[in-house]
Amino acid sequence: MKCRKCGAAAAINMRHHRLALCGNHFLEWVPEQTQRAIERYRMFAPTDRVLVAVSGGKDSLGLWDVLVRLGYSAEGVYIGLVIDGGVGYSNQSLVRCRAFAQAHDLTLYTVDVPAELGAGIPEAARLTHRGQQKPCSVCGLAKRHIMNRVALEGAFDVLATGHNLDDEVAVLFGNTLAWATGYLARQGPALEARPGFARKVKPFCRLQERETAAYALLRRIDYVYDECPHAEGSTNLVHKDLLNRLEAERPGAKLSFYLSFLRARESGTLALPEAAQPNSELHACTTCGQPTSAPGECTYCRTKRRVSEKKQAASS
Repeated sequence: MKCRKCGAAAAINMRHHRLALCGNHFLEWVPEQTQRAIERYRMFAPTDRVLVAVSGGKDSLGLWDVLVRLGYSAEGVYIGLVIDGGVGYSNQSLVRCRAFAQAHDLTLYTVDVPAELGAGIPEAARLTHRGQQKPCSVCGLAKRHIMNRVALEGAFDVLATGHNLDDEVAVLFGNTLAWATGYLARQGPALEARPGFARKVKPFCRLQERETAAYALLRRIDYVYDECPHAEGSTNLVHKDLLNRLEAERPGAKLSFYLSFLRARESGTLALPEAAQPNSELHACTTCGQPTSAPGECTYCRTKRRVSEKKQAASS
């Protein structure tokens, strides 16, 4: 197969776009598509400071690379979750992020979760009973809290994550199956800032996972290939597998599903109940000051306190 633009051997064939491109033209196409998404969904302006949440994987490091190539002021934040004792997955993720930042002369902020929370993610989940099957709930809680805090304290205009089309469609599919209107009301490429909450965006929302992987490989970005060791068997992966089978039969189904949802919500065709809209009645956490829906401590600070109490009880 040949490149649509120059006739050279194609490096990737994107059936849903009916487009085959050589390596050089594909490396031009990805930033172009990213810029189109940034402009289409009004994610941020050329003068804005962007904080990129990086995990060491292809999507987040690829996004950081693209934003820098596009000329944006982008810095990174890595959250050390220590989900494996820090000897395997977590350690390799940090190594990749630091190497990327150093190679491109970029600023990387690192946050150590055990120092913040009092324990690594699996231990914190075990101590607080929030993750008896998997520690994913504590992991998500910690990441959301820390990313928001770093973005606000650093006076960044926006927080960007590397969620790709496959990620977004799998979540949309799951929320649609459950008709989770609260989550559907908030899902999208850009989540507006509110008092105490940073603006959040997903510039890779229209790129498939195989496209972000191809970009990282062609750009020779050294990233962690393995998935999180706790991801195996997750509902999200089941949904991704189902959607990949659909995509194989109907190229473009995933992108059409996602864009149709966004258009329907934007036009008002998809009318979500008022109760599903984000709760505007928020209170400042009595411990950290971040917004919380209930008076008193936020869930993160309660989790942190329980970890401390359990560890103290165990040592006494």
